[in-house]
Parts: sequence; C-alpha cells; structure tokens
Amino acid sequence: MSTDTVKTGGGPRGWARDLAMGIRFAVGGGREGWIRTLLTAVGVGLGVTLLLSAASVPTIMEHRSDRQLAKALPDGIGKISATPSTLLVGTLQTTYRGKSVTGQFLQPDGPKPSTPPGLAALPKPNEMVLSPALRELLHSPDGALLRERLPYKDVGLIGDTGLAGPADLAFYAGTRALNEETGYRIPTFGIPRTKETLNPLLLTLIIVALVVLLMPVAIFISTAVRFGGERRDRRLAALRLIGADARMTRRTAAGEALFGALCGLLVGAGLFLGARQLVARITLWDVSAFPSDVSPVPSLAALIVLVVPLSAVLVTLLSLRRVAIEPLGVVRNTAARRRRLWWRLPFLLAGAALLIANGSLNGAVAVNPYLVAGGAALFLLGVTLLLPWAVDAAVTRLRGGTVPWQLAMRRLQLSSGAAARSVSGITVAVAGAIALQLLFAGVQGDFMKTTGQDARRAQLQGTLPARDIDTIRTAHRLLRETEGVSGVVATINTTASRPGPLRKGEEFAPTTGVTYGDCASLGEMAHLGSCKDGDVFLVRDDQDEENGNRIEETALPGATVDLAWHPEGRPHTPPRLWTVPKSARAVDSRPDPMGQSSSGLFVTPGALDAKLLDDPMGLVMIKLAPGVPDAAEHVRNTAARINPVMNVHEVRNVERNAQFTGMRTWLLAGSTATLVLIAASMLVTTLEQLRERRRLLSVLVAFGTRRATLAWSVLWQTAIPVVLGLLLALTGGCALGLALLRMSGKTTFDWSVLWAPTAIGAALVVLVTLLSLPPLWRMMRPDGLRTE
Repeated sequence: MSTDTVKTGGGPRGWARDLAMGIRFAVGGGREGWIRTLLTAVGVGLGVTLLLSAASVPTIMEHRSDRQLAKALPDGIGKISATPSTLLVGTLQTTYRGKSVTGQFLQPDGPKPSTPPGLAALPKPNEMVLSPALRELLHSPDGALLRERLPYKDVGLIGDTGLAGPADLAFYAGTRALNEETGYRIPTFGIPRTKETLNPLLLTLIIVALVVLLMPVAIFISTAVRFGGERRDRRLAALRLIGADARMTRRTAAGEALFGALCGLLVGAGLFLGARQLVARITLWDVSAFPSDVSPVPSLAALIVLVVPLSAVLVTLLSLRRVAIEPLGVVRNTAARRRRLWWRLPFLLAGAALLIANGSLNGAVAVNPYLVAGGAALFLLGVTLLLPWAVDAAVTRLRGGTVPWQLAMRRLQLSSGAAARSVSGITVAVAGAIALQLLFAGVQGDFMKTTGQDARRAQLQGTLPARDIDTIRTAHRLLRETEGVSGVVATINTTASRPGPLRKGEEFAPTTGVTYGDCASLGEMAHLGSCKDGDVFLVRDDQDEENGNRIEETALPGATVDLAWHPEGRPHTPPRLWTVPKSARAVDSRPDPMGQSSSGLFVTPGALDAKLLDDPMGLVMIKLAPGVPDAAEHVRNTAARINPVMNVHEVRNVERNAQFTGMRTWLLAGSTATLVLIAASMLVTTLEQLRERRRLLSVLVAFGTRRATLAWSVLWQTAIPVVLGLLLALTGGCALGLALLRMSGKTTFDWSVLWAPTAIGAALVVLVTLLSLPPLWRMMRPDGLRTE
C-alpha cells in the first residue's frame, strides 16, 4: 500500500472506512492477531454471559411467580357449597433434612373436579403424582425416611406448569379422609396477581446489589477490549508510516477492538445458550429455573448488544489519547504519564452527593432508583479510578531490594496501568460487597421479627387436625413413643362458659379457656408449684380481659361451668356441666415454648373425664433428644401416620421477612456467578499480559536469568496492585457502606462483615496466580524468541 492511497477524511463515511479497516487487520493479522482476538472474545464473552443472565432475572422471577399463582389455593372466598367441580384440599407443608416438601391431598366432591396445573387428572385415593425431583429423592438411599411419610402409589409426574422450578419437592395425593375441618373446599386452583409494593429499604438493597454485581462485569469488558495494547501500538505506527493521520490510526485501532467485541457477543451468546440448557440441574439456595425461564428481557438484551461494541470503540479511543503514535514508533512521555488525582476524586464526591440527595429512607414511601444507582455506580467507579493512581504513586517511591523485586518494580514503573486494570474488577467487587454487607447488617433488623419462641425448651410444634378426644390422646401417646423424642408438651384445649340464662346487658355468656394435660405439660405454661394428678388450677394473665378470657365470672372454685361449645352464642347445644373443685388454686401464667401465655382453667386428667370436652383441639410441643440422627424426621413421620395433613413446624426464635429472605437468596446466587466471572476474567487477563511479555521473558532466560527469579518478579507484579486494590476496597467499601447506612437512617457498623469479602478477594487472586504459573513456565522457553 502506498502513502498516497491512504485516505484520512473524517465524517460518518470516514469512521465506517477506518473501523472496517481495523476489522480487516484483526481478521488478517495472522496467528498473533487471532490469538489476541480470541482472548478478547473470551473476556468479553464471559461478561456478556453474565449480563444476559442478569437480564433474564426478571423473566425467571415472573415465570416462577406465574406458576406459583396458578397452583395457589384461593383465599378469602368464605364457605362454599359442594358442586360437581369443587374439591376438598388438605395442604401439607413439611421439611425433610432441611429441604421444603409441599403436598396437597385432593378429594373431589363430584365427577368434574378442577385440576391443578401440571396434572391431566386427579390421582385416585392412596395414589400420588410427584415432581421429578421428589421422585428422584424418594428412589434414592437418602429418601428412605421420607418414603415412610408418603406411602402412596406413584402414578405419574407433575408437569412443568405445576412447578415453580425443576428442583421443587412437591406432590399431589388422592384421599377420602378429608372433611370440612381438615380440608379446604375450593372451586378452582389459582389466584390473581396482585401488585406488591416493595419496602424502600428493600428496593435500595436490590438497586445497590445490581450495581455491585454488574460493575465488575462492565470493568472487565472495558479491560478485555484493550488486550494486545503494545503489539497494537507498534502495528499502528506502521500504519502512520504509510500516511495515515493520528485520528485514522485511533479509529482503526477501535475497529480491531470492535471486531473482538462483536466476536465476544457471539461467544457470550453461545455460552449463555449452552449454560441455559444446564440451568435445570443447578440449584442455588433452593432456587432453580427451567431453561425456558432463562430468557433476557428484549429491551435489556438489545441494550447489551448495542452498548458492548460501543464501549469497545470508546474505551480504545480513550486509552490512546495519551499515546503518541508516530511513523517511526510509539512515543510515551514518562513525565506526562504521571497520573493525576484531581479528576478522579470528583467521581467519589459525586456518588456520595447523589446518595445524600436521595434523603433518609426512614418513614419514606418511595425511593429514587436513579439517585441510588447513579450514586453507588459513581462511587465504585471512583474507587476503580483511584487504583491506577495509587499503584503509580506507590511504585515510583520504591527502590532497591532483591533482583525479582527490582524487575517487578521496573515493570510496574514502566506500565502500571495494565497491572492495575487486571485487579480493578476484584477491587470494585470487594468494595461493593463490603458496602452491601454493611447495609445488610444495618437494616436486617427491620426485616426480622423476634417471635418470643424458646427453641431450648422445645424444637417442634404442631396442631392436631382431629377434634376427637380418643384420636388426640392416641396421637399424644404415639409422639411420646417416637424415636428421638425426649419430652412432649401435650395439651387438649377447649373453652368453658357460665351456664344458665344471660344476665342483663350481656350478649354472650362469659367464657374462659380450658387446658387439659398432665402436670409436666401444664408446668410449661404456668407456675404451678406442686402438682399431682387430680389438681385444678385457675391461671390468670395480665391480658385476660383484652383476650375475652373472663375467668373471674366463669370458673371460680366451686362454680359450675358448661364445657359444651355453643357456636352461635347460646342455645340449642346440650350443656356439659362440670363443677370446679373448691381445691382449685390460683397461679400465674408462664409463656410456653412458643412464647404464648395461656390462662383459664388448667385441669389434670384425674380431675375431669376428657369425654366431657367439646370441640377439643390438640396441641403438641416436642423436645428432641440431642445426638439422635433424624429425630425431627421421625416425628414428622409419626405425625403423617396420625393424620396426613398434620403439619409439624420448627420452633424459631427469629422470623425473617419473606421478601428480604428471597432477595438475599437471589443476591447470593448472583454473587456466586460474579465471583466465578471475576476468577475467569482475571485468569484471561493474566494470560494475555504474560503472552505480551513472552519474548522478553525468553530473552532474559536466554541471557542466564533464573526462571525462579522471573517467576518471583511476576508474582510481585501481581501482589503489589492486589494489596493496594484490597486496601482501596476496604476504605471505599466502608465509606460507601457508611453513606448507605446514613441514607437508611442506621448507625450500626458491623466490623465483622469486612473480612469475609476481603479474604475471598485475596483467595481468588492467589488461585488465579497459581493457575497462571504453568503457562508462565512454558513461556520462558527458547522458542519464545521466534517471530513472524
């Protein structure tokens, strides 16, 4: 090509011509050019894969929510009459070794019952239809105990439309044992979608989490498109030699980067489509999705396709702004290279100002997502921009030391930007994680409620669905005999009222609660003192009047009470009279293991024939023997034998908000994916830097430099930017966390959350460095002196 053939005009046509020429150089650059393009495509592709995954999260959540709503039971419809299309449903919410298992027992009222999503027909009595994951668990050795709980014939699988995700453990079973007390009559399955308003604090957490997860991706993409900088500069100098001006050479370089970014889009789309087919096999914190769910929002996908190539062009142009590309080579002015601080600090200040401008969220009904996202992004960008300056400022002051140290320092002094870029992703990820964890620790109290339950006194609790005295007493006995049970707080609860006609001004007869159980069980709910079978106690509580428990007007010692249940207030139910013994003692109430205070008549079996109790309700609170494996599972199996729809729940000291828990689950899944990306991207960046210096390393080895010396010098070149990056991440993360806490109206600063993200970041760097040692060793061979 002669110099007079090179056109250097601008305008849209000039841009298109120069970008096309850069693409031609990338395609026809030989083996070196294709290796550089491949590394760029892999780096950009990893980022695009995560961006497409992030763009699919709204679709995944929407599809999961739609399927959950479609199979949900209607609520608030009142009592309905049986029709040919109605059915009784009994729900079982159980747990098996920490995994949630959801089941529904179905009993049709007529020949045309409604069918839940995913089922072609209802299972017959003693038959069940399973989710694929539950069938796999039941047929595995780990599912032996669960098979005892579900002794029904397996007749089919639930379709995808009836499951929230492929990892759901769910079943539908047919039965004839339900009634209106143990079941719930419905006309059809499904409930309409209702718009949920997110708590402002929760919305802030989501926005900050998205920024923290996606910032490292954006930074790595901007790093990947700059691969091959030194070789590219020399090639562009040759272009200047044949007549191209500086603008044309920069646009040509941008064309090369554009080609790598376009290849990265294809690689990212391919990786995304491949990973999408495997997503059904992946479960993170009980969250799973079908491949069809993993579909990017079209507008977000279009934005990714547009922004990634555009960012490649802009980043390349910006990276060449201080490089003087002359016909005889690349000229770099060392004095001019000194990085300036003045233009980097405004990003930090602007980010903090936007967060402050959002105002406090205490009592707020809305949050400005643009201010929060913009403030967090600008602040983290400011932390990233400070890293090259910090590395440059540190290495210019370091002198002396061993030969590996001096080699490392000289390399960093000549080109600290590449070393800083290689760890910028981990820096912003750690800083963002620290800020997010500080915010989580500060606001989690708003999404947690102390239940008042005492898990030291009992670990499980349940309510017996049967209202038959014999069934309840048998259930209490079976639970006491269950393997792994050390004690059972078993009571039968009903009410007693004052017999006789209503007095003037009364609409209802005064009533009080009746708690029937042995001394050990009653002692968990009141301060009884001495107790023996046959005793009766009058238990008072400070909130008796508020709860409608009028023991003073109903059940004084020697008074006669009516144990019959009168559902409509008074009337036609025959009375069941019983006289309270005069020996009944007044005692004070005591919170039970569930944190509830009971009052009224406490009666031991020797004082009252249980047959007199009308409409009783059986309650159990179970103590587990320590050291017995699967004790809780044995209890749940016993409960299933007593009544298939008997639910046994864990006693919990703290109850978490469902939205907060779900968001934290998705954040953990996203953080895992981001960490995998960071590790992969750092490895690709490190390999590219080593490839650029392969000839230099081979020359040094040829002149007698020990390989161990060179290896240590490479390790020092990595270690110094990493240490500075982690220090910046700690400082910047704490500052951003404090700003977010102030915005949230919180003052709690949990120092313990700082160390886990920092340790994980350091561990990732160590892992990547170890993985890069074998390629480094190979690049120091004499064949690295070859050139084309």
